[in-house]
Amino acid sequence: MQSSPHRSLTDLMRAPASAAPVVCGVIALNVAVFLAMLLAGAGWWHAAQGVPLAWGANFGPATQDGQWWRLMTAMFVHFGVMHLALNMWALWDVGRLMEGLLGRGRFAALYLGSGVLGNGVSLVVQGNQAVSGGASGAVFSLYGALLVCLWRERRQVDRSEFRWLFGGALFFTALMLGLGLVLPGIDNAAHAGGLLAGALLGGLLAQPWTAQSPPVRSWRRGSVAALVLLVVVLWRALPAPPYLMGEELKARASIARFLQDDERISQRWGSLVQRGPQEGLSFEQLAGRLDEVAVGYERSFDYLTAATPAGQAPSAATLEALQAYAVQRAEAARAQSEGLRRGDATALQPAQPAASAPASAP
Repeated sequence: MQSSPHRSLTDLMRAPASAAPVVCGVIALNVAVFLAMLLAGAGWWHAAQGVPLAWGANFGPATQDGQWWRLMTAMFVHFGVMHLALNMWALWDVGRLMEGLLGRGRFAALYLGSGVLGNGVSLVVQGNQAVSGGASGAVFSLYGALLVCLWRERRQVDRSEFRWLFGGALFFTALMLGLGLVLPGIDNAAHAGGLLAGALLGGLLAQPWTAQSPPVRSWRRGSVAALVLLVVVLWRALPAPPYLMGEELKARASIARFLQDDERISQRWGSLVQRGPQEGLSFEQLAGRLDEVAVGYERSFDYLTAATPAGQAPSAATLEALQAYAVQRAEAARAQSEGLRRGDATALQPAQPAASAPASAP
C-alpha cells in the first residue's frame, strides 16, 4: 500500500476549530437561530410547531405554497436544546474530517445540497403530516460522503484507520436509522435522504487522496446521473398538500376580523333594542338601524366566503360554522326589523342567535 503525503484521517478528525471554519460557521448559525427562536417564544426543551414553522421549518402546505426555501432553512431550525446539542456534536465530530478532505467550498456544497435533498425526501415520505427541521439530514450526508470516500480510497488509507473509521461510520448510521424506526418524533426520512444524497454528492465532489488514488471521473458521471434521477423521482412522488398555508393564513385573518366585527355589531344591536325607545326613536327608525346590523352580517358572510380555503385546511370547519352564524344573525336582524315596521312591539325583545360564534380563531 502506498503511503499518503497527507495528514492522517485521524488528525483531520481531531483538527482544531481554526482548520474547519465552515463547520464552526454552521454551528454558530444554528446556535444563533435557536437563541433567536427562544426570544420568539420557543421553549428550551421543546418548541411548539408554530415557532419553528415561522422560522423556516419544513411543512408541506407551506413549502409547496411557493416557499421552497424552507428545504434550506429547515436544516437550521431545531425543536429543543437536546435536539440542537446532539446534531452539533455529530457535526463537529465528522464535519472537521470532511471539511479537511473536501475543502471549504466542496464541504459547504455537500452539506447544503444534501440537506436540501434530505428535506425533500422527508417532504415526500411524511406526506405533509409533520413540521420538521434540524441539521440531522445534512449531518447524515457527511457520513454518507465519508463512507463513499473511504471505500474509494480504501487502498490508500492505513488499514487499521480504514477499519475503525469505516466501521464506526457504518455502525453510527445503522444505529441512528434503527432508532428512527422505533422512536417517535424522529424524522428518519430526512436521515435516510441525507445519507443517500451525501453518498451521491460525495462521489460527485470527490478529490483524489493520493497520486495513486483511482480516477474520480467515472464516480462523478455516475453520481450526476444518480442525483438527476433522485431529483426527478422526488418531484414526481411529491404528494399534493392537503391545503396551502397562504390560504389557511388568509382564513385565520378573516376569522379574527369577523370575531371583532361580531362583538362590535352585537353590542350595537343590543344597545339599539334597549335604548332606542328610551331615546325616542320610532319603530321605523329602529327598523332602519337594524337593517344596517343585518347588512353588517351579510358583508361579514361575504368576506368569510371569499376566504374559504381549498382542501382540508384546519380553519375550514370554523369558517363554515361562522358563515352559518352570520346568516342566522342577519336573518334575525331582518326579522326584527320587519316586525317593528308592522308595529309589533314584541319585536323589541333582544334577538337570540341560533348559535354562538367561536370564542377564538383556530
